[in-house]
Amino acid sequence: MAAKFGTSGLRGLVGDLTDGTAAAHARAFARHLKSAGFVGEGAAVFIGRDMRASSPEIAAQCAAALFTEGLEPVDCGVVPTPALALHAMGEGAAALMVTGSHIPDDRNGVKFYRPDGEIDKTDEAAISDLAPECRRAQATPRRMRDGSREVTTGFIERYRGFAPDGLLRGMRIGLYEHSSAASGCLAAILEAAEAEVVRLGKSDVFIPVDTEAVSDETRRLAAGWVDSEKLDALVSADGDGDRPLVVDEKGQVIRGDALGLIVARYLGADAVVTPVTSNSGIERGCQAEVSRTRVGSPFVIAGMTEALAEGRQRVIGFEANGGVLTGNPIKAGAVALDALPTRDSALPILCALAAARVAGHSLSAHVSDLRLPVAASDRIENFPTATSQALVAGLSNDAAARDTFFEPLGTVANTDLTDGLRVTLEGGEIIHLRPSGNAPELRVYSEAETEAQAHEVIERTIARIRQYTST
Repeated sequence: MAAKFGTSGLRGLVGDLTDGTAAAHARAFARHLKSAGFVGEGAAVFIGRDMRASSPEIAAQCAAALFTEGLEPVDCGVVPTPALALHAMGEGAAALMVTGSHIPDDRNGVKFYRPDGEIDKTDEAAISDLAPECRRAQATPRRMRDGSREVTTGFIERYRGFAPDGLLRGMRIGLYEHSSAASGCLAAILEAAEAEVVRLGKSDVFIPVDTEAVSDETRRLAAGWVDSEKLDALVSADGDGDRPLVVDEKGQVIRGDALGLIVARYLGADAVVTPVTSNSGIERGCQAEVSRTRVGSPFVIAGMTEALAEGRQRVIGFEANGGVLTGNPIKAGAVALDALPTRDSALPILCALAAARVAGHSLSAHVSDLRLPVAASDRIENFPTATSQALVAGLSNDAAARDTFFEPLGTVANTDLTDGLRVTLEGGEIIHLRPSGNAPELRVYSEAETEAQAHEVIERTIARIRQYTST
């Protein structure tokens, strides 16, 4: 798989990035920043990375590329993506994060940030156009200054006072550290909020935790720790710390879109922007105006920008993976949070715990009170991108083929082509097929009346896909 821009940054196999492709895109990024007037000669660019084995090499290559183009790379080491973005925006500087997020260790990626936040699709196109002419030898930068302390300290301080007056005091919270770049920050943030933190499962080997399609192994681990450690909740994040994982006191994983809804309600959002993959009950669950987008933070950010232009005062974006973005400065607890228009895992974790405490509920009871339809998601791994794209395109464009495909599952009553293929069956079940933009995977989402039915729909759909594509 050649490296290319997906739903969130440049992604590809490690070999497709270390062969000079990542460096070429970093050099193209530098040229684009200067030509568009975002930065001047000698400007600092903050570089962070996750804990993948390949990330230090890719970060070094990208630093050399930036130095070659007359910018000053600043080494921030292993830090969470939202912390890096927050610090860079505060400094009026660009940033570059080497991470493959939740995808396997044989792959990696690069996320790019302008001084005002994530790059958009126009920026991606400009960088892609410039990259081919940037595949030349890079100069080695002199010893870079270390910006890691400022990045992590600023992120921890951002949330000091978010849960005031000991709101989380007495809560026993498990932290599944694994190999997440956010583990240290999350522990410090929760301890500052007076929660008791039990650190679990730290790994020096990268573990690709996907918070949207949580593996059975991760679910078993989490449920076991909740029981054995007598936890009120267990929390974690993906590899670069921009997607949260929250498990309630019964050992059940809370879906990311439910976390997003909790944030919107707790912070009093007047506008919510979320992809079509998020739960269909979001509109009924909050008072805000809800806009639906394609999957990917650039599309969510574009929707948030429109809401801000309309004068909305509390704009919240979130995805089905649980990552939450804020469009305005928002007061919460004893702090005023600066806008952070990039995915963040700390905010939904804190909001979930604080909202349940304020309501006097357990975490499971608070989620139940949202009264969202039951939803599930999974993925078919190692499924060629071309195959998944052809399948979804064929079913989207041919009603007869679509009816034939779904016939064993039910009769199609409605079709939504916003992103991939999302159908509603006459029985009310929802099935959504979407090729991953980051890896050779086909994402499968469902909604049904019960959890058992939602998972059954997923299983039957995956079996149908395998049957259909093998003929």
